[in-house]
Amino acid sequence: MNRRNLLAAGGAAGLAAMAGRGFAAGAEGYAVPPEEAPHARSFMQWPVNRKVHPDPVFLDMAQQTIADIANSIAEFEPVILLADKADHARARKKLSARVELWDIPTEDLWCRDAGPIFVVNGAGDLAVSHIQFNGWGEKQVHAHDAQIAARVAERLGLRLLPSGLRGEAGGVEQDGHGLLLAHESSWVNDNRNPGLSRDEIEARLLAAYGAERMIWSDGVWGEDITDYHIDSLARFTGPGRVLINLPDDPDMGDPFHLAALGTYDRLLAEGLTVEVIPEPHRRRIKSLDFVASYANYYVCNGAVIAAEFGDREADEIARAALARHYPGREIVTLNVDPLGEMGGGIHCATQQMPAV
Repeated sequence: MNRRNLLAAGGAAGLAAMAGRGFAAGAEGYAVPPEEAPHARSFMQWPVNRKVHPDPVFLDMAQQTIADIANSIAEFEPVILLADKADHARARKKLSARVELWDIPTEDLWCRDAGPIFVVNGAGDLAVSHIQFNGWGEKQVHAHDAQIAARVAERLGLRLLPSGLRGEAGGVEQDGHGLLLAHESSWVNDNRNPGLSRDEIEARLLAAYGAERMIWSDGVWGEDITDYHIDSLARFTGPGRVLINLPDDPDMGDPFHLAALGTYDRLLAEGLTVEVIPEPHRRRIKSLDFVASYANYYVCNGAVIAAEFGDREADEIARAALARHYPGREIVTLNVDPLGEMGGGIHCATQQMPAV
């Protein structure tokens, strides 16, 4: 049940070779808007695959957590939950009437990674910038999840703009004003992009997001299924402004702590304004592999949907920081511990479609 454990490979068989050489989005004036810009709707995915979630009790907990997030977002904007038609009846029992179900099959819940990356051009045209999901480097079954972005684009009648990359949107943070941030371990990695240099990957990411500049930090290779996604560590909250989640007392023997401190130093060296949110000291889940990320929040219309972990002091510090960075929005906090047990959070489970 833990995403930090490398899962048995089970990639989608027979996926077509990636089309094109990429650069389509940036070359045609498309860009990903800031996440805090107005949304038309949010997308999420329903977890069902028993190879991924063999414990039926935990699977039900994961589904309830996804429903809780979807129901919370639906108070502020439309939500589309992607699920095979055969799973709709079970999902509907947990969902509010405001959440719409689409018949697009899924395996797992990580819509940030498998879902569509929406881009907009100066004329207000919407398209999908396509970074091909491959199960975090062929570590997990993804026969359905690898096709979600293309299927959503087809249903919406949108162009699919190839990037020439394999990877996940959770592995790159963007401010919507021309700047990207990523860990090399999630991209400059033979399990995603064999044969491509960091410079080549950077050029394709900049084109895919319509951005101008990129900040790289090392990250951590091979210690968790994502190869250390940036969105559980640091998030842009505006141009040149970052929230980062760091331990008060770093363990210098923990590669994740060392990498996090390295990213913090890199952000400061680049001249960004960085605010630190401490990790919780007391949590409901005591496992060392549990991801307790306050940074893995989701910004929707009028609200920020964020996690709380049962540490009253740390939870309140995080809530206050989010309120400062997103003034005028309601801060909604949820117990999403099952996602933390799987190594992710709310941002990992969501994907925004900008309003145009």
